Amino acid sequence: MTNTIACVEKADVILITGSNTTENHPVISAGVKRAVSSGRTRLIVVDPRRIKIKEFADHYLRPNLGTDVAWINGMMHVIIAEDLHDKAFVAERTEGFEELKAMVAKYTPEYVEEISGIPAQQLVEAARLYAQAGVGSILYCMGITQHTCGTDNVKSLANLSMLCGNLGMPGGGVNPLRGQNNVQGACDMGGLPNVFTAYQPVNNEDASRKMGAAWGLDGLSTSIGMKATEMIPAAHDGRLKALYVIGENPLVSDPDLNHAEDCLGHLELMVVQDLFMTETARMADVVLPSRCFAEKDGTFSNTERRVQRVRRAVEAPGEAWDDWKILTELSDRLGYPMDYADSEAIFEEIRQVTPSYAGITYQRIDREGLHWPCLNEEHPGTPVLHSAQFTRGKGLFHAIEWQPPAEVTDQDYPLYLTTGRILYHYHTGTMTMRSKDLMERAPESFVEISPQDAATYGVADGDRISIASRRGQIDAQVKVSRKAVTGTVFIPFHYAQGAANKLTNAALDPVSGIPEYKVCAVKLMPGS
Repeated sequence: MTNTIACVEKADVILITGSNTTENHPVISAGVKRAVSSGRTRLIVVDPRRIKIKEFADHYLRPNLGTDVAWINGMMHVIIAEDLHDKAFVAERTEGFEELKAMVAKYTPEYVEEISGIPAQQLVEAARLYAQAGVGSILYCMGITQHTCGTDNVKSLANLSMLCGNLGMPGGGVNPLRGQNNVQGACDMGGLPNVFTAYQPVNNEDASRKMGAAWGLDGLSTSIGMKATEMIPAAHDGRLKALYVIGENPLVSDPDLNHAEDCLGHLELMVVQDLFMTETARMADVVLPSRCFAEKDGTFSNTERRVQRVRRAVEAPGEAWDDWKILTELSDRLGYPMDYADSEAIFEEIRQVTPSYAGITYQRIDREGLHWPCLNEEHPGTPVLHSAQFTRGKGLFHAIEWQPPAEVTDQDYPLYLTTGRILYHYHTGTMTMRSKDLMERAPESFVEISPQDAATYGVADGDRISIASRRGQIDAQVKVSRKAVTGTVFIPFHYAQGAANKLTNAALDPVSGIPEYKVCAVKLMPGS
């Protein structure tokens, strides 16, 4: 997030898109609802489902799946055409505006309606509200990123925010809501194939030398590795021989699961490090039991870039070890000693090699976390990014054309499928599906369908139905709901039985490598 969670309540207008906020981020949604209910803040919700948070919105726009670039361009067209953009901010802090202006010229509200299905007048009214309501905050989640054009979607939201001068101040910003509790921290620590910590490129010789010196090595490889979604097909082709999976369950969470399982079967070695015997762990050659958050010390970096202490509350069962202890013991056996006394010693090394964490110490975050970048021990941290300038100097507008999703409906597969999460389960259910209370509330997979589609297919609430795509078929319980919109069904991805990801498309965003989980073509048939 460019801003803090608390900043949400300081916004004059909030735009939520691609986020079922009340179910996926209930704490943040509570702040949104407080702000709107107080009368201080107005809300725009853009989502293909009629999600709960829309009940608080001044404007709810329902786009067709995979049309985000189009409707965002349409909002910018209206804002520029009606001279509502922040001309001073654009002139002083950005570049590339004329190229953007020329590109969005054709995205009239009427043209956008043809693509997105959003009525032209609704788009105009939402654009005016966002541009005129003072400081605006954009909240988005994986409904924006999990597309073959996910990178373009994010850049388009950044365009919209810059156009209205909504960056660098409290209440504004472009704020991704992370899908898991320490995703931000994992990325900060170099959990990506192309960067070291703090997003220092691995193919940068200065960064490579600095990291090599810290680790007592003469030189490090400057080759960029594989993304997670590139590893699966590489295993099938024999280019990847071994896979080490830590705290992930790809045999439920990866797209096109039938193919993913086949690919993993070609590995010579698979090691899984996890809390429980997951679907992936059952397929592994070696399983290493690790500790949960309440059984270890360390830090988490949350969605607002706040680095916080985590302290052991209970003893771990059996032979479970800290993740860092497992990794250091393994490294020792492979010939590279890693001698750390505890998690704080590891964090001290993190500080030395990670400029944005340099000023953060265990003592400074003993009771309250700090936002990175925090450049030295006198630095107060940075709750709001880009207050004076952007990382590159001036913000760059990207003129982006809309492209359709990788798969569209046709006569054989006439419905769209989108996937997501529900309130009662977390990711692949590794922990939540061991809770009796949660399982009573959400015991099995379901397909959410509109009343109109239910009537067309002759199904009722509670029926069993088969759903098929070009990649697989599952059975699930029918849930007739007014959240669903005719022509689109929704399935939560948490469940191994009735797994939504047996249907989803493994087509990837060319930049980020994220699969297109949020849109594919399916058909419904009588349940088997």
